[in-house]
Amino acid sequence: MPLTRVIISGGGTGGHIFPAIAIADRIKASYPDAEILFVGAEGKMEMEKVPKAGYKIVGLPIRGLQRKLTLKNLLVPFKLLASLWKSRRIVREFKPDIAIGVGGYASAAVVRVATKMGVPGLIQEQNSFPGITNKWLAGRVKTICVAYDHLERFFPAEKIVKTGNPVRNAVVQITGKRGQAFAHFNLDPEKKTILVIGGSLGAKTLNESLKLGFEKLLANNFQIIWQCGKLYFTEMRNAVGSRDGIFLSDFIYEMDLAYAAADVIISRAGAISVSELCLVGKPVILVPSPNVSEDHQTKNAMALVNNSAALLVTDSDARNDLVQTVIMLINDNSKMRTLSENIRELGIPDAADRILAEILKITGK
Repeated sequence: MPLTRVIISGGGTGGHIFPAIAIADRIKASYPDAEILFVGAEGKMEMEKVPKAGYKIVGLPIRGLQRKLTLKNLLVPFKLLASLWKSRRIVREFKPDIAIGVGGYASAAVVRVATKMGVPGLIQEQNSFPGITNKWLAGRVKTICVAYDHLERFFPAEKIVKTGNPVRNAVVQITGKRGQAFAHFNLDPEKKTILVIGGSLGAKTLNESLKLGFEKLLANNFQIIWQCGKLYFTEMRNAVGSRDGIFLSDFIYEMDLAYAAADVIISRAGAISVSELCLVGKPVILVPSPNVSEDHQTKNAMALVNNSAALLVTDSDARNDLVQTVIMLINDNSKMRTLSENIRELGIPDAADRILAEILKITGK
């Protein structure tokens, strides 16, 4: 019997949504007739991103507790009950072979209800420090697919399978694209190139650090590809002007070309970004965001730093230290080579294949 009906739930951030879409794409590649239904949280970004990827999605009214005292918190229990009731109806009508959770509040409701109704469950944990939802669901599912070692302190060891994080293949396929990349960004192929990526909305610390130090980088004969985010674009454009040697953009859609052009990459340490960087294999300086739950970006970064696979500059030190760290690294060919070799060893290029294999084991398909 082929795999025919799959529910994938979760979201809230790109770090949950893009792996979910990658899993769906992999299922569809092997089982074109499979029906895949996404379940997300109303008003969250998955409600836009998933249909754009070609999949149907249903929204739940579920919400998490606000960290500050607010009247909205009084509605949370009622929204949870409504979400559980709606999840039960979805599972009963869709009759999935498996329920997959990728983190986020929606997966808490759907996977809990599905497993209670006898549907086998699988969760995929992107980070080195799991979120609340996946820790809560761990006892209910058959398999827990992870990207990092040493998660036995959070999950039952017998359920853990290290699969890696599935990433967008087109983004990390950079071989032979360097010439095309420099032409695209209108930069000099003879100069060392620094890529700065802070996410789609941008990263305030990275932008302020570059704003303070881009003159010094240009003076060292380096050039910069800089994704500053839409929130900061006007400010950074005013700061940079029409300076040669800088490609400034609010969002870079051609990430494969940006990776191909880069000699050094400066990035936040979100789980999917880190997984992409491991496959790209370039020297990396990570500046973890402090504004995430349980400081998981620092933990993601340290998993690389402890393997001599990346350098770390803290968010609080970045304004003073980041630019100087980049200059020191680019001028140290041995260090560049070591970081590149070590980060490449941590990459798992077939993560989606491994997750599909676990899905098939669970469903007996």
